[in-house]
Amino acid sequence: MSRLLAPAALGAVLLLGGCATATQPAPITSGAQAPLLPSVLFPGGAERFTSWRCSPDQALVTAAPQGPEAELRLWSAHGAWRLTPAVVASGARYEQGDVSFWNKGTEAVVETPRGRLECQAYVQRQALTREQRPGVMFLGRGNEPGWMASLAHDRPEVTLSLDYGTREQTLPYRVTALDNEAGRVVLVSGRGDTPFELRIEARACLDDMSGEPFPARVTLTVDGEQYRGCGQGIAP
Repeated sequence: MSRLLAPAALGAVLLLGGCATATQPAPITSGAQAPLLPSVLFPGGAERFTSWRCSPDQALVTAAPQGPEAELRLWSAHGAWRLTPAVVASGARYEQGDVSFWNKGTEAVVETPRGRLECQAYVQRQALTREQRPGVMFLGRGNEPGWMASLAHDRPEVTLSLDYGTREQTLPYRVTALDNEAGRVVLVSGRGDTPFELRIEARACLDDMSGEPFPARVTLTVDGEQYRGCGQGIAP
């Protein structure tokens, strides 16, 4: 069995839980199209993500809506929500069922049946665009050592770059789990001689070096080693 990614020439508690439902593995066929990823992995038209430090101790991520009627996307350590605008005397308020998010400036309050969080804006990051990453539908990345996983937008292929780009290979993949509601995707290699597994979950994720916010947690397993990081869906 050959080793994956030979050297390349080019160099507390919040909110609600969710259950994931696995699907049958999807075979790769000639001319196969890339799967449609869950919408909660994307910014939903927002230009930036914001991370929030909350009390009791917890980190949240939001995608700022564009316009007064646009929804707000909210990610916690336990899941993702799409909240719609609600009437409020001052600031901005968004709701989905028993979950609400109110903010004014750099302050926010999140209320759920399980309690109340008082939050302060921490770090903002511009959302990745297709112009910045041509042909990429989803980008996951991590540190120590630096790695990236880029899903092609038009076919079931992923480019894996490990060890700061010194090992790189583009491989086919197949889907073994896809839960749109929970925002969970599991991909495995489409080649028996180059195994890997890529797990994507819609959860608040902060880069462990920069603190930048992302809407997905990503775990890549290659040759028995695990690489953990954050990721974002990139819309056309």
